[in-house]
Amino acid sequence: MDIKAIALLSGGLDSSLAIRVVQEQGIAVQAVHFVSVFNATAPEEPTLLPALAAARELGVQARTINFTHRQMRLVREPAHGLGSNMNPCIDCHMAMLGLAAEHMRGVGAHFLVSGEVVGQRPMSQRAFVLRQIDRETGLAGLILRPLSAKLLPPTLPEQKGWVDRDRLLDLHGRSRKPQLELAQRYGITHFTSPAGGCLLTEPGFARRLRDLLHAAGQGEPDLSDVHLLKVGRHFRLGPATKVVVGRMHRENGVIETFSRPADLLLTTRDTPGPTALLRGGLCDDHVATAAALTARYSRLREQPAVAIEVKAGRKGDPATCRVVEAAPIDDAAAARLRI
Repeated sequence: MDIKAIALLSGGLDSSLAIRVVQEQGIAVQAVHFVSVFNATAPEEPTLLPALAAARELGVQARTINFTHRQMRLVREPAHGLGSNMNPCIDCHMAMLGLAAEHMRGVGAHFLVSGEVVGQRPMSQRAFVLRQIDRETGLAGLILRPLSAKLLPPTLPEQKGWVDRDRLLDLHGRSRKPQLELAQRYGITHFTSPAGGCLLTEPGFARRLRDLLHAAGQGEPDLSDVHLLKVGRHFRLGPATKVVVGRMHRENGVIETFSRPADLLLTTRDTPGPTALLRGGLCDDHVATAAALTARYSRLREQPAVAIEVKAGRKGDPATCRVVEAAPIDDAAAARLRI
């Protein structure tokens, strides 16, 4: 009997190690990778690349599953609550395992593999929480966590002898040293930084997302709104109006890429500086404030007035381009508006 497993592959080290430990026992492994706008990957580096590079190194096929819209719903209505920021970790784990299980049944695989380590994450990777996840997903016994298996009850693959429990591991806690030693032993080099992961766990991003969801009401924000949360300085001018000001050349490009025809883009006319995006109400007062913010974060911030070019967003009407004079906004006023 040929035993097959479906592994959750994030692109991080733990999930790659979990796959390799199972492969060592002659199990055929396929992977699923969940793609989300909340993955902590820089905009110019497509989210899939780390996971696909890891899959190639491990010699496994990887199926990608778009998880953004499901995750957005979980952020709004987390059955098991949020972590310290906007992270519904338990609900996300359960949803991913449920989707992976559907794929497992569809391809005739026998069990799931996850790279979770007992005690590594305070909300979702404590031993009793892992047992709760197994129970509530209806997958008890079908989820093998090779890196911490010896600290958890035996699973179906172990009970049936498909996997030798003695060859599994007992890793626990937040130290990365054992994993890095294993990576060297296995020759695994393609994995993302342990400091990466989910943007929902980051305080600054969570604060911006909370503000965006409040502004959106019960509707789901456009994905360009969410992508913009990853870059720049954000300022709330009104219930439906905000400004995003770039902090560096790369962010200026991202801001322009995610602009819409109905937005306004503001830049300094006489010297290189930030690109600012005004989205929402485009009344004269909001344009004046956006121009003052653009001036404040430019090299001309000490000048009494700065020439700011105002034009329509990407693919907008070029005839709207104009120049306004703006006095840089003071620090206290900027701080009051900043999200």
